[in-house]
Amino acid sequence: MKNNIYLNIIVSALILFAGTAYSCNDKKDNNQGNPELPQEQGDVTMYVTNVSRTHDFERIITDFSDKPNMAPTTINIDPTVRYQTMDGFGAALTGSSCYNLLKMPASERTKFLKEVFSPTEGMGYSYIRIAIGCSDFSLSEYTCCDVQGIENFALTTEETDFVIPVLKEILNINPSIKIMGSPWTCPRWMKVDNLNNKQPYNSWTSGQLNPDYYQDYAAYFVKWIQAFAQNGISIYSVTPQNEPLNRGNSASLYMEWTEQRDFVNNALVPKLKAAELKTKIYLFDHNYNYDGNSSQNKYPAKIYAGGVDDEYVVGAAYHNYSGDRSELLNIHNEYPNKELLFTEASIGTWNDGKNLSVRLMDDMREIALGTVNNWCSGVLIWNLMLDTEGGPNRPGGCTTCYGAVDIDINSFAITKNSHYYIIGHLSSVVKPGATRIGTNGYTATGITYSAFENTDGTYALVLLNNTENKKTITLDDGVKHFSYDVPAYAVISYQWKKSNN
Repeated sequence: MKNNIYLNIIVSALILFAGTAYSCNDKKDNNQGNPELPQEQGDVTMYVTNVSRTHDFERIITDFSDKPNMAPTTINIDPTVRYQTMDGFGAALTGSSCYNLLKMPASERTKFLKEVFSPTEGMGYSYIRIAIGCSDFSLSEYTCCDVQGIENFALTTEETDFVIPVLKEILNINPSIKIMGSPWTCPRWMKVDNLNNKQPYNSWTSGQLNPDYYQDYAAYFVKWIQAFAQNGISIYSVTPQNEPLNRGNSASLYMEWTEQRDFVNNALVPKLKAAELKTKIYLFDHNYNYDGNSSQNKYPAKIYAGGVDDEYVVGAAYHNYSGDRSELLNIHNEYPNKELLFTEASIGTWNDGKNLSVRLMDDMREIALGTVNNWCSGVLIWNLMLDTEGGPNRPGGCTTCYGAVDIDINSFAITKNSHYYIIGHLSSVVKPGATRIGTNGYTATGITYSAFENTDGTYALVLLNNTENKKTITLDDGVKHFSYDVPAYAVISYQWKKSNN
């Protein structure tokens, strides 16, 4: 009897040891986010967030295992299988976001921007989307040429007093950040009610671009890009129109695929070439299901089919407000040489946007990993920062949206929402120029992941554990391996240096 008691004690101890064998070398970095203090070092850096925020983008390090790998939950990295090159991950810096940021004390704003954009002291967001003119999160409705005649083009106070100062501060933190521009509307004097009778349409919302003004509108893009360049800000890419099939919103312009084809091919590309600008163009910039308009199905593919200048027209951009992300794979399979970019998603009252236990799981699966695993080279979400009232916003636009973070403009307390985390979990370990690579081995319901090879000689993997149990996940790159107990309902990002032996 006594021998059985001793045996049970020994077995219990062995089980306890087995359950912790892969985590005994894990160390929390208590100096995380403080560049003045030395950070813990190890073979592997991990960032962990769970829905209860007991792990709140927590930096943890561990070492490679020196034991043989027998774990059944092993994910094997296969760098011989290569997919798309990654451009970056980020958020929209709207006029509203800039207004809120500039309300903050300078020291608090700098601290926040470093936390988000610094590749060495923060999450390393690497892509920003801004509006060309106003959006539904601007301080007013406007374009940069509201007086008729392209010679009247000029930046407004929204750019000079809000957007540009914040962009300059971000560029001081991360000089390599990419910036995309997207217009919500052309100047109203360029609009007509339809293309048949071309009657003037003096409204911020809806209307179509008068073909007689294609050249002027292309010149508008060039002047806008050049104006930002004169302020030390390089524009990496543009889309010809935000949500071209949306006639609503506080400012909008309806543009069918044939119109976009003609504007891009006959005006925008030639004007960019003549100005010796290398700005990339992404077509479409709207929903997976083309807003239910069957005549517009495969919008970018229809434009590709007629021929485009591949040096400038590099791909297409998508939003997720309707339809299914499987459309990304459909477009990729039809035109595998063209890039895909995910440029907008929102959280708000309609999707329980403040509830991290719902949104972190769904948004990581559908927006972050879901788009990357369907060939997107970048992921951007809508509105980096809004105030606690969802603003400032424009009548007719979204009045029920939340930001990636929300700020109390009285106390400057910041609430971090799901979009802040899903982008940070990608940008912290997957750097611009990385290649998505293959994996094999462990799969299970509720476990989603994607692996990458960075240009600096590191591997990265981002994993979602959308289950009620912790999962001991082992990663094996063919040379080294390591394990970590991923908490239930959590996202984890890993980065480790490749080893030759």
